[in-house]
Amino acid sequence: MYPVNEIFHSLQGEGFYTGTASVFVRLSGCNLRCAFCDTRHEPHTMMSLPQIVAEVNRYPTAPLLVLTGGEPALWVDAELVKALKTLTGKRIAIETNGTRPLPPGIDWVTLSPKGGFPGGDVQPCVLRECDELKVVYTGQDLSKYDTIGAHHRFLQPCYCNDERQRQANVVATVAAVMAHPQWRLSLQTHRLLGIQ
Repeated sequence: MYPVNEIFHSLQGEGFYTGTASVFVRLSGCNLRCAFCDTRHEPHTMMSLPQIVAEVNRYPTAPLLVLTGGEPALWVDAELVKALKTLTGKRIAIETNGTRPLPPGIDWVTLSPKGGFPGGDVQPCVLRECDELKVVYTGQDLSKYDTIGAHHRFLQPCYCNDERQRQANVVATVAAVMAHPQWRLSLQTHRLLGIQ
C-alpha cells in the first residue's frame, strides 16, 4: 500500500519536459520542511499497486508518468516502478530532493536538492547523478552543485507569496543564467497557465 495524495493528468510545468502531457502520482509526506514549500501533500489515501495502475491507465495518451510529492523516494520501490512501467507503458520520471537512494528502473530523475534553505538542511542530498538538476534559486552559490553529475541544469526562481521578493528571485535567476550558461531557466509554467 502506498500513501497517495492525488493522481492527475496535466502538463509537466517545469524543467526539461515542460509542456509534456503527463500523469502525476503525488505521494504524501516529506522528510524536509522547506519554508517555501507550496504543495499540500500530507492528505492521502492508502492505495494498492493495482489501484494506482488502474487510475494511471485512465489517461492512456500521456507518455510520461511523474512520481512526485512531498518526497516520493520515501515510498517508491522497485516493485512499484516495475509495475508502472510494465502495466501502463509509460516512461517513469521522479522528482526528488535526493535524500534517499532510488530503486532501479526509473527512466528520468529530476533532482532538486534543498540544502541551504530553512528546513531543507534536515537531511543531506545523497544522490550524485541525475538526468536533470533543478535548483530552486534565491541567489545561493551555484558552485555547491558542481559535484552533481547532470545532463541538464535548470535554475528556477523561488516562488513566494511576497510579490517583491518573488520578482527579486526572478531577476536574480535570470542574471545567474546569463552569467552561468551551463544553466537554463525553468519557470513554473503551470502557475502561469493556471493549471494543476
